[in-house]
Amino acid sequence: MTNIKNLSLIVAFAHGVGAPSNFGWMIRWKEMQGKALNAVKVVTFEYPYLAGGKKGSPPKAEKLVDFHVDIVVSCMVASRDDISASAIVCLGYPLKGMNGAIRDEILVQLTIPIMFVQGSKDGLCPQDNLKAVQKRIKPNNDLHVIEGGDYSFKIVKKHLQASETTQMDAEEFAVQSIASFVSHSLLQS
Repeated sequence: MTNIKNLSLIVAFAHGVGAPSNFGWMIRWKEMQGKALNAVKVVTFEYPYLAGGKKGSPPKAEKLVDFHVDIVVSCMVASRDDISASAIVCLGYPLKGMNGAIRDEILVQLTIPIMFVQGSKDGLCPQDNLKAVQKRIKPNNDLHVIEGGDYSFKIVKKHLQASETTQMDAEEFAVQSIASFVSHSLLQS
């Protein structure tokens, strides 16, 4: 059995198409994730069409796949035959497209373990829809819900007060859940 401490693990945080790379959680999680997973390197990146603070319409996700190959393994990239990935973690997966269609084709084609981290108030990924898709995914898959979190995992103050927790507590719990999933997935392969 492989010891995760001996693996060379690189973690890359990729923001969604059209979103800025400076999401608060990406900056905070970069350090937490590196420690939790004993990662060699944790990186964030900017899509070329947003470089230099430019604003504009994002290209279709399929057009960004080649850029992802150079940086990180995404769901679309992980499904390619020429890519060797051990697991994938989707942070705020946009399951529901702009037209309302459920974007699950890539997910059900995956042959590696997959974990979703979603805010319970994320309008782009209704929990019922995601749970139905999870049942159709063949490899091991898991879901960690950040209660009260939106697409960016931000939890409204009222919810934090009611649950007697902090944003940082919720995020640290999510990072630990990811570390557990990745460790389990890598040790099983």
